[in-house]
Amino acid sequence: MSKTPKPAPARPAPRLYLATPVVGEPAALAGALPGLLANGDVAAVLVRLAAADPRGMTECAKALVPAIQQAGAAALLDGQPDLVARAGADGAHFAGIAALTEALPHLKPDRIAGAGGLTTRHDAMEAGEAGADYVMFGDPEVGTGRLSSEAITERLQWWAEVFEIPCVGVATTFAEVAAFAGAGADFVLVGDLVWNDPRGPQAAMVDAQDAIGRNPDGTYGRSPDARGLVTQPEA
Repeated sequence: MSKTPKPAPARPAPRLYLATPVVGEPAALAGALPGLLANGDVAAVLVRLAAADPRGMTECAKALVPAIQQAGAAALLDGQPDLVARAGADGAHFAGIAALTEALPHLKPDRIAGAGGLTTRHDAMEAGEAGADYVMFGDPEVGTGRLSSEAITERLQWWAEVFEIPCVGVATTFAEVAAFAGAGADFVLVGDLVWNDPRGPQAAMVDAQDAIGRNPDGTYGRSPDARGLVTQPEA
């Protein structure tokens, strides 16, 4: 008697990754983050610090990191590997292979090092081999601009099918949140999409979380629904 093949295990739902605005005065954001993060399944927050002297940047990070961690998310700094330990952050994100490899000795093995600014597939594979904890697709690339939504979706699909290291898709619309989740992203980063929403960041976070929905076939990313979210990227 032949056995019916077991279905492949369900892929865990993608999680959100929130990028802050560029922060120089952290008090207001530190107060708002706990309530904002409660509106979604947020795995991590990327803290973008305004340029200042190292002491000022460290103090700014120290005001934000506890609020993020107490909400159950990892706090990562955008660059600034020298500040990670002083601020009590969980790690940092870097644009490009050179910045990543230079920072790895400061962070490993105890902290997270993420890689973005990956212009080619080869760059992504090189980042993974170097020790990146995740690779990011869809962030603006130096000198070339951002890939199209379709190209980002395709790159996420390729990475998710071939590699074990998590991948992040950077979404600029709610439609992209859904599309990137459906493509296999482990995390979907939202930033300006949340902060620039005219309804306010709370409503935007709710819609971003809602865009990560499981379809009847087991995939992620919603078909059109009452919120007008679609699985294909907007033009």
